[in-house]
Formats: sequence, C-alpha cells, structure tokens
Amino acid sequence: MSDDRLSFKEMCTTFDVTPRTLRYYEYIELLDPEKEGRSRFYTSRELARMKLILRGRRYGFSLEEIRQWLMIYEEKGTQAQNDAFVELADRQLHALEAQRKELDEAIEELRGLRGKTDNSTAQ
Repeated sequence: MSDDRLSFKEMCTTFDVTPRTLRYYEYIELLDPEKEGRSRFYTSRELARMKLILRGRRYGFSLEEIRQWLMIYEEKGTQAQNDAFVELADRQLHALEAQRKELDEAIEELRGLRGKTDNSTAQ
C-alpha cells in the first residue's frame, strides 16, 4: 500500500473481489476512487465504504439499499445514517427470521421423508 492508498489490483486482493465487481461498485456510485490517468486509487474512505458494502451484502441488503444508506451519511450525517441502519436491520432481521423458520420446516420435513425412505429400503 503506497501513500495510504490502494491500487485497483490491491483493492481486489484485499477484499477478495473481482475487477468486474469493483468496477460495478464504482459504476453504481458505491465507490469513488481517485483517478490518475487510467489508474484508480482507493483511500481510507473507500476502504471503509467497501467494508460496509461487503458487510451489507453478507446481511442480505440489496446494493441499492446500501447505496442509499451510504448517501445518507454524505447528506445528513452519522445520526441519520444510524437511524436508517436500525430500520434496515429490523426489516432484514424479520426477513431472515422468516427464512430461518421456512428452512427449519423444510429440514424437518426432509429428515422425516429420508427417515421413512431409509426404513422402507432396510426391510
């Protein structure tokens, strides 16, 4: 890392993303690297945003939700961004809990069917 900035290649390596992903995040205005000629450099601001983007994706937020959430910080500051996050998190927690319930039911049903099938072939 030179001058507290990462090159395009270093950014891909650091966050284990493809060049296509990084370019796409720039295209949809999630990231705004410094440009020098054809080179892109990512500052600490962009690194922090990338961490938030990847964390948001891990939690199931859409890229548009993440983009809007990041814009709140730029336009209204930290408190507004925190308030928006609480709303997003509550909504996503509800959705994930519903998915978990559905998965638990499907797992239990599949175990039951497997058990019946296993018993019938053993006879």
